[in-house]
Amino acid sequence: MTTPILQATGLVKRYGKVTALAGSDLELLPGEILAVIGDNGAGKSSLIKALSGAVVPDEGEVLLDGEPVSFSTPLDARNAGIETVHQSLAVSPSLDIAANLFLGRELRRKGVLGSVFRMLDRAGMREEARRQLDALGIMTIQNPGQAVETLSGGQRQAVAVARAAAFGSRVVIMDEPTAALGVRESRAVLDLILQVRDRGLPVILISHNMPHVFEVADRIHIQRLGRRKAVVDPKSVSMSDAVAIMTGAMEPPD
Repeated sequence: MTTPILQATGLVKRYGKVTALAGSDLELLPGEILAVIGDNGAGKSSLIKALSGAVVPDEGEVLLDGEPVSFSTPLDARNAGIETVHQSLAVSPSLDIAANLFLGRELRRKGVLGSVFRMLDRAGMREEARRQLDALGIMTIQNPGQAVETLSGGQRQAVAVARAAAFGSRVVIMDEPTAALGVRESRAVLDLILQVRDRGLPVILISHNMPHVFEVADRIHIQRLGRRKAVVDPKSVSMSDAVAIMTGAMEPPD
């Protein structure tokens, strides 16, 4: 059996008397897009936060390449190769595209200028940003020196996806990447997600948009009442059945 790239077993997270995760499991296999769906309050956000280091679970464990890992902060997860594109994007509008791609990981100039005077290698960052944008086929952004505040919503999402693809060496997690986008921009972001997968990075996609989920996902993880209810194949389960399982109106197939 293929060893999951990222695996969660028995995750429990409580906030006072509220149990957000009640023994939740998840397995992300190499080279796949795993969609995570669930009704409001199902524990999707808490599950993703536990995998990305934003929260520390009270019980259970997370494994990366079969080895137990412990993330106390999002930086721990990033250092392990797990990049997350949040719904809020977390881009800095006043900075240019290249600066956003390297935010918190800026390149220094070589020699004394970088080591002593701490000068940034802006030309190098813009060149690498251009390479990353080209690799993902993002043709609508021509100038890596352009301020992010001048970009459309879809282009800003593309910058966030490019950053995740550039630095995520193991896993990319995307939280509602098309939620605030129009039809055309959503199409472009879905194409980016497929390209990230085709580059060899497995993707966890959290989304309420069922047509998008069924279009790009290889498997669908259904979260209900704080735990995994089922994992289904979008080719063998209908959209309406997936929603019925998600809401409790139907039991998952054997």
